[in-house]
Amino acid sequence: MSVWHGDLHKRKPTGGKRNPYRGKRKYEMGSFPTETVLGEHKTRVSRRRGGNIKVRLVSAKWANVSDPETGETKRVEIIRVIKNPANVDYDRRGVITRGCLIETPLGTAKVTSRPGQSGVLNAILISKKE
Repeated sequence: MSVWHGDLHKRKPTGGKRNPYRGKRKYEMGSFPTETVLGEHKTRVSRRRGGNIKVRLVSAKWANVSDPETGETKRVEIIRVIKNPANVDYDRRGVITRGCLIETPLGTAKVTSRPGQSGVLNAILISKKE
């Protein structure tokens, strides 16, 4: 089953019912969100509209963490997912999305990239580990 982004099922601006005059089309097709979890590095490549490709990060073990004070970026291992404010269920399951807090050997970092959309996990250091 796929996600459909057509608007034939919606009502008219006047509030009246709209009768679909055709079926679903391939260009109206969407996809389910990729919920990136902690684990061995695994990506999935999918073809999008116009022949473009989208690299989705299924599971990640490493993150590119930038230190705003020194300006340098290091590839460090993710210890655990601390908090995900996007969704209570994601918080419980440890899903990594943009804006979630992760624990690294350098300290606590906030994810700035969209791993399920871009296939890259970038983060910025918030608090350093003593």
